[in-house]
Amino acid sequence: MKFTIEKAVLQNAVLISARAVPSKSPISALEGLMIEAGTKITITGYDLKKAIYTTVESDIEEPGVMVVNARFFTELIRRLPDGMVTVICDDSNNINIRCGKSEYNIPGLDYSDYPEMPRFNEIKKIEIPQNILANMISRTLFAVSKEEIRPVYTGTLFEIEDDELTLVSVDGYRLARRIEKIESSRLENCSFVVPGFALSDIEKICEDSDEPAAISVGEKHISFTMGSTVVITRRLEGDFLNHKKSVPENFRFIIKVNRQEILSAIDRVSLVLSDKTGSPVRMLFEDGTIDCKCLTPVGKAEDVCLCEGSGEGIEIGFNDRYLLDALKAAEKEEILFCLNTPSSPCIIKAADGTNNFTYMILPVRLHV
Repeated sequence: MKFTIEKAVLQNAVLISARAVPSKSPISALEGLMIEAGTKITITGYDLKKAIYTTVESDIEEPGVMVVNARFFTELIRRLPDGMVTVICDDSNNINIRCGKSEYNIPGLDYSDYPEMPRFNEIKKIEIPQNILANMISRTLFAVSKEEIRPVYTGTLFEIEDDELTLVSVDGYRLARRIEKIESSRLENCSFVVPGFALSDIEKICEDSDEPAAISVGEKHISFTMGSTVVITRRLEGDFLNHKKSVPENFRFIIKVNRQEILSAIDRVSLVLSDKTGSPVRMLFEDGTIDCKCLTPVGKAEDVCLCEGSGEGIEIGFNDRYLLDALKAAEKEEILFCLNTPSSPCIIKAADGTNNFTYMILPVRLHV
């Protein structure tokens, strides 16, 4: 095996594929990157749950395949001088790497120990611009559950209905939902759950452009193709929350507020909070104002934000982090707090009537 490739191209491909390589594995080959030289160079990382492979152009003199420790190889390539890199691997898995005056001779791993990647028959396929997909993921991923008690909630629901794609994440205390139009309006309705660990990588791999990301759905796996990079991950099985029935539609109080102003007020008062105290942010919805207050052993903090509408003095407690996450993700200049009772979920949505995002947060019980 022998190929020559520009250092910057090789380094970028290695960094992308290395996202799927586990730091430790009982299968030593999985701690490596598999590099295949055929008509192009394909670099693969795999951790048995997800696989990432990317394909790049290269001058290939001898086709072949090799596996090299990912952590070491990534650092090696980073330290090489700029220029063309030549990689040679012999039949004994000895690898020679040259760039300019720099040269390395390192042992490779046995590629015959590298597990076969998952393959699946494509059932459905949709396309969505990469920048929109990345935005939808980033605005919902924070609400994915970290608990393995309900594995299906450690992922995000993708739901396709007519010409809309909906992403929903829940963790038992909050819900994040984003909706976007898709051009494939004739696509058959379907839904599937994608693990959060895969979506985190997909968000970073997506480019800030309207180039399409293709999502292919199989019976047990899903693949995301962004340009020359493919991410394959297993589907999460289980009954996901019926978000349409879980989100209230009728409210006693609807309060309009500037998103940045309320976000800043909550950020200021939450300075006296800590994970140890578990104290909530107290929000008192008056006529034209929202009083934010925190009281802990660290100290007392208060702030007031102007608003439109009245909550008739209703006071609700919230986890400050859940509230800040939702407000940061909301994007719109003006938002609505939709409320019923101190123990009912709070709904945050756009004040302009658009429905492309909805955030639901369960309140915290207040102790007088």
